[in-house]
Amino acid sequence: MEDGKLTVRAVERALDILLCFTGASELTLTEIATRAQLHKSTVHRLLASLEGKGFIMRDEATDKYRLGYRLWELSANLSKEGDPGIILLPEMERLRDVLGETISLYVQDGLERVRIQAVQSNHAIRRVAPVGARMPLYVGASSKVLVAFAEPGLLEQLLTSADWPTGLGTQAYLQQLSDTRRAGFATSVEEREPGAAAVSAPILDRGGRLVAALAVSGPANRLTLELMQEQAPTIMEAARRMGTMLR
Repeated sequence: MEDGKLTVRAVERALDILLCFTGASELTLTEIATRAQLHKSTVHRLLASLEGKGFIMRDEATDKYRLGYRLWELSANLSKEGDPGIILLPEMERLRDVLGETISLYVQDGLERVRIQAVQSNHAIRRVAPVGARMPLYVGASSKVLVAFAEPGLLEQLLTSADWPTGLGTQAYLQQLSDTRRAGFATSVEEREPGAAAVSAPILDRGGRLVAALAVSGPANRLTLELMQEQAPTIMEAARRMGTMLR
């Protein structure tokens, strides 16, 4: 039994190491140990195993690590059937061409949201949205949408979470969610990131179930609150159209 627990712990730590590369292309041993909150000796041992299986590569010139080709082999076998990020990409590109700003697609994962697809703005000054980025569910336009249109249990989990910021007023937050449900969209101006603004609408499938949040984001000095409110009907219509494409 004890051997089994040790094996599971080793697997969890190895996965934690792989997750360190979310948002980073290369990392040193020290950086990985810091991010994974593990001792260097443990990280070094697990990296050797991951490298041996092709999941990690080490650059001998810089002594930095990066993800290996085995992960790309596995990703090639991911089913694209029913994947919103694949199915909705042409519609996202169409919306980008109409509005000119960055378009993102978010899904809820636990008490976070994850960007699963993005189409970058063509403006020279733009908000770059990396796919795979994770953000807290309690702040931002897309977070409001994902919580407002989710099953009630998610809101309860969020409000009782240890990660809930003490400075965020519960009543004010609940009012924001109510406003989001009533309007059918949410906006945010510099809530999560200085100088950035976003407007988001829910994508519901044919059964009326929340699938994702569609977001338009850009610099706050260009994507003003007034402009976002003007664009909201276009974004909601795009989200409605996308929903009809999903089962």
